[in-house]
Order: sequence, then structure tokens, then C-alpha cells
Amino acid sequence: QVQLVESGGGLVQAGGSLRLSCAASGRTFSRYHMGWFRQAPGKEREFVAAISWSAGYTYSADSVKGRFTISRPNAKNTVYLQMNSLKPEDTAVYYCAACGGCNWLLTSEYEYWGQGTQVTVSS
Repeated sequence: QVQLVESGGGLVQAGGSLRLSCAASGRTFSRYHMGWFRQAPGKEREFVAAISWSAGYTYSADSVKGRFTISRPNAKNTVYLQMNSLKPEDTAVYYCAACGGCNWLLTSEYEYWGQGTQVTVSS
């Protein structure tokens, strides 16, 4: 079992930055791939970025490449999403999720989800 709690969301002006954190509990956290997803009002949940369990591989959606960075420092049960150059279209509820032994690029493969944190970018 993995429990996930996101934090770090808030209101920021366009061009600003935020860093989201996802604190995980569970003894086998280090063996799970981790992902960030977002859902805007009236839209489906979409993939943002993911990082492999070893932190050796990352992947980001085209819409955030060059602006968002996912990381999971060693020996910490936390995954981060550094978001720079934020745009109004980045406004959404952001969720972190975990999956073990899965295709970590597929949203449907993720087993555990946090409650989400709101990010609002004003123009």
C-alpha cells in the first residue's frame, strides 16, 4: 500500500513558478514509478510527467516540456514537480500517483492517487 499527499499548490501570476510536493508513505515506495497528472474543470485528467522507480528515466508531456521538471531525490519519500513559466492554461487540480511494475506512461496503470492540490495561474 502507498499513501500519497500533495502540497504546494496555490495562486500565481503567469510567468511565475511553483513547486509541488508529493509525500508518500509505504515501505515499498522506492519501487514505484511516480507520475503527476492534472485535471482542469470540464476536462479529462491528463498526464503531465512521470519518473521511473530508479529515477533514471523521466518523461513529460509536450505541453510542459522545458517548463516542468519531475524529480525524486534519493532517500526521500517525496516526489517533486517544479513548474516554471506558468501559463493560465496550466490551471488545474494536480494529482500525484504511483504504480508498481506497470507501464508508467499510461494513466490507467496507476494504482494509487493523492487527493490533489489546486494550481491557479492568473493572466
